Amino acid sequence: MMTPPKFQFYGRRKGKPLRRHHVDLMENLLPKFSVDIAAPLANSKDRCWLEIGFGGGEHLAHQAALNPHVTIIGAEPYLNGVAKLLSEIEARALNNVRIHYGDARVLLEALPPECFERIYLLYPDPWPKARQNKRRFVNPENLAHIHRVLKPDGQFWFASDIDDYVLWTREHMAAFVGLEEHGDSTQPFENWTRTRYEAKAVREGRGQNYLRYQKATK
Repeated sequence: MMTPPKFQFYGRRKGKPLRRHHVDLMENLLPKFSVDIAAPLANSKDRCWLEIGFGGGEHLAHQAALNPHVTIIGAEPYLNGVAKLLSEIEARALNNVRIHYGDARVLLEALPPECFERIYLLYPDPWPKARQNKRRFVNPENLAHIHRVLKPDGQFWFASDIDDYVLWTREHMAAFVGLEEHGDSTQPFENWTRTRYEAKAVREGRGQNYLRYQKATK
């Protein structure tokens, strides 16, 4: 009998059928860049960042190109998004990207403590209905893992265009000891590039919020 997955997954796993080249990338390139969940930081550089739910990979690829001295791990369960990031890796010859194609919660549990300088959570699914709020990634259990894997003075950066999710995040962060907000939430993050989700929010007239949290030094 198969063991059921520990986490219940919500949301899409795939969209439109992949183009032939994207299929080839998933078959031939993804294995070279995949995270080994048994040793998730194998072959990584001393400096590591994480992006949870990288969508189409625009931001992750942008940061990887600007920071070749940093290993950037991306976690994403959406097939089409992973294929798009692989296209960016191929086009830009990026060698400092690693991909966890699956649920980020599985990766977080497998990681050793104090391994990341920076963690991004950008425009996550807001699950706007009240009965769906419990599906939001920002929750006490996930925050505990984020805190555990951040280095002292490490940064957790959260962006959203949904005011209710921003309020939700601030309330949860205020109740969580060890991660403190700082900076101007109206200003984009360092070396920011607009994602497709942010571009959609701008077109639809929603404002952006960039929340910065820092792990307290021991």
